[in-house]
Amino acid sequence: MNDALEQIAAAELERLGFDLVEWRVGGTKARPLVQVRLDRRDGSAVTVDDCASASRAIEARLDVERPVGERYVLEVSSPGVERPLRKVADWRRFVGRLATMTSAAIGGRGEVEILGVEGQAGAERIAVRAADGREMSVALADVKDARLAFHW
Repeated sequence: MNDALEQIAAAELERLGFDLVEWRVGGTKARPLVQVRLDRRDGSAVTVDDCASASRAIEARLDVERPVGERYVLEVSSPGVERPLRKVADWRRFVGRLATMTSAAIGGRGEVEILGVEGQAGAERIAVRAADGREMSVALADVKDARLAFHW
């Protein structure tokens, strides 16, 4: 189910010119909750109309292919200001921004400035600057969790 769901969401978002940031299935077995987070490729803010058109497209495919059954709830939204950083492209896009990262390489969880991405495909390293000014290179594979940091 999960592979089929991800393929449907990614294909429909691709067709509409969006990127799939993340997706989850929760809820109950009788009524699954499908959550899809999308982003605009041009870097501008995701609008309500963007979410509505993506929702209609994904829902049409889910209703035909039924990877989550007949009864489900679909939520489509932007990833928000503290969006997750998972793909190499995410890290490249947000160079210069602050992120909260969890990795043994930085001693657990901490806030870092993203300096860049280094290395070959499959062996990428994220160059970051810690709050104390130390610069380090962290293997992307060693990053347990990362999100953009937002400060009021």
